[in-house]
Formats: sequence, C-alpha cells, structure tokens
Amino acid sequence: MIQHSVFLRFKASFQAPDKEAIYASLADLQQDLPGGVDFKSGPNVSTEGLNGGFLDGFSVTFTDADALDIFLSHPKHREINEHLLAVTDGGLSGMLVFDMEV
Repeated sequence: MIQHSVFLRFKASFQAPDKEAIYASLADLQQDLPGGVDFKSGPNVSTEGLNGGFLDGFSVTFTDADALDIFLSHPKHREINEHLLAVTDGGLSGMLVFDMEV
C-alpha cells in the first residue's frame, strides 16, 4: 500500500469550514476511485515543535502506486490542487507531499 501524506500551511485568513470543504472533496474523490482505501485529515497535534509551520494536513491510503497515479491524474484532484495552491501560504512552498509504502 501507499500512504500519500500532504502537510499544509494555510494562509491565516483561511478558515476551518473552508479547510473542511477541501478535505470533504478529497475524501469523496478517494472513495470514488479504484484503490482508495482510507482518508484522514486534521490539524497537527504534535507537541514536539518540529512541524516547520505545517499546521494542517491529510493522508490518503491507496492499494498501490497505480491507484495513487489514478488519483493524482484525475481532473478533480488537479482542480483541488489548484485551489490548495491559492490558499496555502507561499503557494507550492506551503505544501509538503510525502508518499511511502506501508
């Protein structure tokens, strides 16, 4: 399986209901595509202080790399990604993507 994790630094003006709407769109997409296993989202709750300013994030589990590729190339994912780039602090620098086999 592949764990696709995305950590976000939202602009200060971006509110919780707006974050939830993005997460709901991603969760719906994950459920509609083959190979989507699980979706989680929320704020960083670590007390270590090592988050680098990434205070929010989501994680999607896929059966394999092919399922992740289908997700990444889907037009709805591209639309959501463009929206995320507009609402993260610094655009692309406000996002950190980490994929690993689990």
